[in-house]
Amino acid sequence: GRAGRGSDPCAAASSLLTLGPGQSGEFVFLVGHGSSRTAAIVLAHGAVPVPAGRREADARTHWADLLGAVRVRTPDPLFDALVNHWLLYQTVACRLWARAGFYQAGGAFGFRDQLQDAMALAITAPRLLREQLLRASARQFVEGDVQHWWHEPGGAGVRTHFCDDLLWLPYATLRYLEATADHAVLDELRPFLEGPPVPPGAEDAYTVPGISAQQATLFEHGARSIDRSLAVGVHGLPLMGGGDWNDGMNRVGHEGRGESVWLGWLLCDLVRRFAPLARARGESVRAQRWEDAATGWHAALAGPAWDGEWFVRAFFDDGSPLGAKANRECRIDLIAQSWAVLSGAASPERQQMAMASASRLLIDDANGLMRLLDPPLAQAMPDAGYIQAYPGGVRENGGQYTHAGVWALMAQAALGQADAAYLSFTRLSPAHRSAHPLQAAAYALEPFAVAGDVYTQPPSVGRGGWSWYTGAAGWLHRAAVESICGLVVQGTALRLRPQLPSTWPVVTLSLQRAGQRHEIVVCAAWAAADIAAAKARGARPLAVGEWLELTALGVASCHLVTIDTVLAPAMPVVSDSRAAAVHERD
Repeated sequence: GRAGRGSDPCAAASSLLTLGPGQSGEFVFLVGHGSSRTAAIVLAHGAVPVPAGRREADARTHWADLLGAVRVRTPDPLFDALVNHWLLYQTVACRLWARAGFYQAGGAFGFRDQLQDAMALAITAPRLLREQLLRASARQFVEGDVQHWWHEPGGAGVRTHFCDDLLWLPYATLRYLEATADHAVLDELRPFLEGPPVPPGAEDAYTVPGISAQQATLFEHGARSIDRSLAVGVHGLPLMGGGDWNDGMNRVGHEGRGESVWLGWLLCDLVRRFAPLARARGESVRAQRWEDAATGWHAALAGPAWDGEWFVRAFFDDGSPLGAKANRECRIDLIAQSWAVLSGAASPERQQMAMASASRLLIDDANGLMRLLDPPLAQAMPDAGYIQAYPGGVRENGGQYTHAGVWALMAQAALGQADAAYLSFTRLSPAHRSAHPLQAAAYALEPFAVAGDVYTQPPSVGRGGWSWYTGAAGWLHRAAVESICGLVVQGTALRLRPQLPSTWPVVTLSLQRAGQRHEIVVCAAWAAADIAAAKARGARPLAVGEWLELTALGVASCHLVTIDTVLAPAMPVVSDSRAAAVHERD
């Protein structure tokens, strides 16, 4: 009977229903809230007359519209179920809206987190990505750094020395511009934050920063992120600060001298694509400064960052390497190899060699796992950070960290390793792992929600951890649609560069855009019957990599892309009752 600030609000309702044999009955409970008692009553009076069936139908229509802009039909029903519904549902409902899950109920916005999530919606719901760009840019301090996370509406959050958070703003902006050609967003004005810096010797500061009277365009916010990231250490690589993408490595560069190889790849890719925007806006001096810095990063990445067969992960404050052959723990790290490919900044020979090393040393074929790093960190000196407090093989400490695994999948596809990329998808997919006759029992999580990690060390090999609230769902959707199926959308044009498994004869992609529906049938050259069927439907030929201007087409179109693949031995396909059940839920 109590309510109010500091109390856990609770309500209970009960109704008595008596049914005779063969009878049925229905109760509908409608739950809502208003900002005041009066507002709640007004809302209730307006809501009660709407039939429950209509509400359910409206909800289904809403999700179909939001998630259905891109749909695929492949020989793998589990792949289809995840791509056509579950991955983006998890991204929107859990990551963007609730910002909470079973294993994390914080409700905060992460600066880097939701920007990456929203990038997965650049084609299907670009409005949500645009909104997140503007929301995040307003959480940047005048000096260029950002809040690592914050709560709305008050804005309380954490200011840190993390080196990568701020860079996801220009990175996500580029993604939005490529997909929409909406360059007007660059001129949107957003305020800065102002507040005290992180105290000397501290890793972070939890504050409620003030809103500065100073405003700047979205372009300027992104440019300041790069401006702040140009400093390098003794090896010529970007400084790691309090951590980069791997939060647990928070003591690698906490003294201000440690360097991140992974951040070097990210910055090389970012500057290559963001500098032309600066030049187009009359910022040639600034763009040149970035490109000069990138020249130095390239040299360092090709020099001290290369360890003979793979790239090291980072350098500690004292100059010693992490993720190198000399290390007893964490001799190799997955993302330093994957981003050598994704950035395009490494030589083709070293891209191949680095990914071959990652495959040889980080993939566990017997258990269908891809480790983030190996061996796990435990007693390493210097101390890499709180990552060493995790048990070996759990989360960032050598688990199959799904977020990083997706980047490896994308790198494999970029190198033309189509069968390897699809196999990686099945390793990362909750549906495939749950349907596997041996892996399912150990995994023990939902078949429709991506897990943040899967444990890789005894006694819990194959056990899933931290499902739902993980940024891997959005990245896995991008990997499936863009890297495997090969869909590239830029403004009002698209092209296909598929990397399909060699055993797939045909894949169909449907794109709903601006009231038009376009279908692209992708056939292996050896699938003569499927090619003939597509031609019989009137599909127009489209070459691999050929741009298709959508505005020149009618309300509906169909196209045929034929790819040269060699039919390899059949790959294992999951097709038991659990696979059918997951597919049916879609």
